[in-house]
Amino acid sequence: MSTQTGTIRTDVENIFPIIKKFLYSDHDIFLRELVSNAVDATQKLSTLSLSGVAKGDIGDTKIEISIDEEAGTLTISDKGIGMTNEEVDKYINQIAFSSAQEFLDKYKDKTNIIGHFGLGFYSAFMVADKVEIHTLSYKYKQKAKSVRWSCDGSPNYEISTGEKKERGTDITLHISEDSKEFLQKSRIEELLNKYCRFLPVEIKFGENEKKETAEDGIETVEITDNIINNPNPAWIKKPADLSDEDYKNFYKELYPHTFDEPLFWIHLNVDHPFKLTGVLYFPKIKNNFEIQKNKIGLYSNQVFVTDNVEEIVPEFLQLLHGVLDSPDIPLNVSRSYLQSDPNVKRISSHITKKVASKLHDIFKEDRTNFEEKWKDISVFVKYGMLSNEKFADKGKSFLLLESVDGTHSTIEEYKEKIKDLQTDKDGKLVLLYTTSPDGQHGYISAAKDKGYDVLKMDHVLDAHFVGYLEQNIENVSLKRVDADIVDKLVEKDEAVESVLSKEQEEKLVELVKTQVAESSVMVEVKAMAPDAMPVTIVKPEFMRRMRDMSAYNGMGHMAGMPESYNLVLNGNHESIQKILDEKDSEKQTGSIKQLHDLALLAQGMLKGEDLTNFIKRSANLL
Repeated sequence: MSTQTGTIRTDVENIFPIIKKFLYSDHDIFLRELVSNAVDATQKLSTLSLSGVAKGDIGDTKIEISIDEEAGTLTISDKGIGMTNEEVDKYINQIAFSSAQEFLDKYKDKTNIIGHFGLGFYSAFMVADKVEIHTLSYKYKQKAKSVRWSCDGSPNYEISTGEKKERGTDITLHISEDSKEFLQKSRIEELLNKYCRFLPVEIKFGENEKKETAEDGIETVEITDNIINNPNPAWIKKPADLSDEDYKNFYKELYPHTFDEPLFWIHLNVDHPFKLTGVLYFPKIKNNFEIQKNKIGLYSNQVFVTDNVEEIVPEFLQLLHGVLDSPDIPLNVSRSYLQSDPNVKRISSHITKKVASKLHDIFKEDRTNFEEKWKDISVFVKYGMLSNEKFADKGKSFLLLESVDGTHSTIEEYKEKIKDLQTDKDGKLVLLYTTSPDGQHGYISAAKDKGYDVLKMDHVLDAHFVGYLEQNIENVSLKRVDADIVDKLVEKDEAVESVLSKEQEEKLVELVKTQVAESSVMVEVKAMAPDAMPVTIVKPEFMRRMRDMSAYNGMGHMAGMPESYNLVLNGNHESIQKILDEKDSEKQTGSIKQLHDLALLAQGMLKGEDLTNFIKRSANLL
């Protein structure tokens, strides 16, 4: 064949600068595109062989990636279908004419082709000054000849008879000066691991050398291909063919630096009205979690697309780990495409439904196991109920409320549990909760002494979830255990008679007010049991919730405001009566400050100079 020259046919006069700058936002995507094309070529050959079109044994079909640092080249070689001179002219010289699409049209019921051998191939010019193709069609036994094609990044190309002796295609990139990083072994390994680790054809990158020394001292060296991918990942298999150990091993394969095992997993396998496969894992979550939005990989026919799945997976499920694979999502995915595509919305809805069903099934089938894992599961459930209405409807059936004693109840079970003792004068159930079992221990003990139950709400999400429960559970109110005096929570409490007269109470309030610096603090006297705390700090529930939610949302505008609270004096406590009877004004003042500081200390509110003075005063009293 004589040498042929020509101009690549495009609709834009000089498309190469556009390709180099704008074809993809990340230039490293070129490797994914070229390796995907090699996979396509290999799978086409397999399809033709099964159809009887390609005769004989197709043999080894590994794809090989190789670097020649001295020559400055990177080569992607396959042993697939190859191309004839006419096919090179048709599929390479006409940018964006997709051979994959034409092949799909012909064999649509028999194959599964990844991508498009159009613009994907030309992504090579984002990192290369010159690209060469050496190809030999599977039809070489029918006298098809080897073809060599080259282009230096201008619209001009050269095509001639090549010297390739084996079926397949080699794409050789002469890496440009500003892209020399792609001649580094470690960089290519990184990209292959990112984009190609689950491609359905084995990919070789270099060799492994294993040395062994026999008892007689003779050393042997075994050289094996370094296969960098797993062509048969768990998500493409049938769930019936996988054991729990298989799922756990795949989790370790996805996240080799994670030591915790997943709580459980969901295997997705949908054929209609869209195609979706995948495995989603529920990981263990730290209490002060930060949402990591890069733990779910999105694939298209085992080709990595993105780990930014916020348009596909509802926000609360972005805490999950795993893989989603849908051929309905193209490789050149964009956020605008995902936002407008109806399949994506259906996929998102389906995932939400499957997660809710899985949680419900586990709760029903093995409640003990569910309760043991509730600390981790609760993050998903509460986050989901706060952010997704459809999930919230299903979540009510398996939401658990945890008491400080470690027992768990559903909403309906808990309402039944507390109805006799924790119903207020308006007929509402009062749900007491703590945000710090250790910090609010005194308040919890006082509540339990009255026979009340206290819920543990100590997760960062609970600042919002308390409000959600009040709005969505009929006829209940929630109060933090330090937000009101437990003795007066419900109408059924027996009244405690005061040992102080009205005049003594008024005098006591005036004395204490003179020692409290904050003008926003309210001081009141209440008759309580003599063995109850002498001084208690009570925070208004509404203002405290506003402050908590402000801190959670990163809005610091309330942080600079003085913290409002009520200082409640137990008029029946012996120490309070001693303050009234004290004739030495200095001792009286010291006792008031000491009791006030003790109350602040119990709430974690005593800091800085005030804390130092309290310690000194306590030492002097001792």
